Amino acid sequence: MNYDVVIVGAGLVGQAIASALVQGAQQKPLRIALIDPAFRTQAPASGSELADYDLRVSALTAKTQAFLTRLGAWQKIPPQRLSPYTGMHVWDAEGTGSVTFDAADLHAPCLGHIVENRQTLWAIQQCLQETQGVDVLTQKVRYLDNRDAEGYTPVVLENDDRLLARLVIGADGALSRVRQWAGLPTTEWDYGHHAIVATVRLEHPLQATAWQRFRPQGPLALLPLPGDEHLASIVWSTSPAEADAVLAMDEDGFNAALTQAFEGRLGRVLASSAKARFPLRQRHARDYWCEGVVLAGDAAHTIHPLAGQGVNLGFKDAETLAEEILRAHSKGLDLGGGLVLSRYQRRRQADNLSTMAAMEGFKQLFAADQPLLRLLRNEGMRLFDKLLPVKQHVMMKAMGLD
Repeated sequence: MNYDVVIVGAGLVGQAIASALVQGAQQKPLRIALIDPAFRTQAPASGSELADYDLRVSALTAKTQAFLTRLGAWQKIPPQRLSPYTGMHVWDAEGTGSVTFDAADLHAPCLGHIVENRQTLWAIQQCLQETQGVDVLTQKVRYLDNRDAEGYTPVVLENDDRLLARLVIGADGALSRVRQWAGLPTTEWDYGHHAIVATVRLEHPLQATAWQRFRPQGPLALLPLPGDEHLASIVWSTSPAEADAVLAMDEDGFNAALTQAFEGRLGRVLASSAKARFPLRQRHARDYWCEGVVLAGDAAHTIHPLAGQGVNLGFKDAETLAEEILRAHSKGLDLGGGLVLSRYQRRRQADNLSTMAAMEGFKQLFAADQPLLRLLRNEGMRLFDKLLPVKQHVMMKAMGLD
């Protein structure tokens, strides 16, 4: 079967691209297929027990909120599963330097929203089901063949069905098979960190604030969850050895270790859910496209989660790529050609690289153990905290409000 666009990967980015394309091409519809053997349509849990919350959450920015609102997805996230945060408090474990961000300084209602990934995904799925303009296939892709003379890239499924696509979009995550099949090389390195994620109940409320302590072993973030101001999602980045030790503890031991690692800023950790861990690796594709194939989201770039920007970069990719495809489609251009895909890369690569560089800089700065660097780091944080115009600029950039 012939398609204009075949999207491999039905995660947040893949489904957002599909929804944006369907909605933007109503006057001149596109033939779209979305392929993912893990595609599910089960509504997420809505309870308020620790086990009812997704271990993977994202700090969605104002720009991401605006994009999801245009898709109609933001309106479908239950209000009781949205956790707006108005403040962010960051401090150095190896000194007295700290920085506080406040939405009131921008006259904004909040700095962003903490949302469970599965709630966001479910909302986008509802938009797709309403538009009914996408063929969803749950087969695995076996491989991509070379683009033929007519400008189609064959996508071969595990049952030997062949789809012919004007454009194949790899939205299949950090270990993207599409990227490998297309021969798009990456620059990558291991951070030497593993991230532990869990849901915890705290003695004191989070006060609609995202808290982050920079430890030499890695940053530790506590993010406010909706429904109960004592509940938090944690992202505990640390060395593989410490991750092994912490995850080997029983719940009481884990809670005590987390309380100590967070300096008891919010009192004791009273309870914790099941935990998960994943290694952290920075990865960036040197090129996002070749003839007939393009990458988006984690398939193109992965960064350290210390500022929660990964999924927001992915949604920026989704929005920009959809815009370029729709523009090309309206003009009758080759969707998989270099004219179209190079525009997408130019619009997104610089932003992705600058964000990745900033995250790497933060990681290296707070990992440094030299006394002079610690002193300068803490003095710098104290000075930065007093410079409101600079903080306002940083907050607007982090919110996607250029």
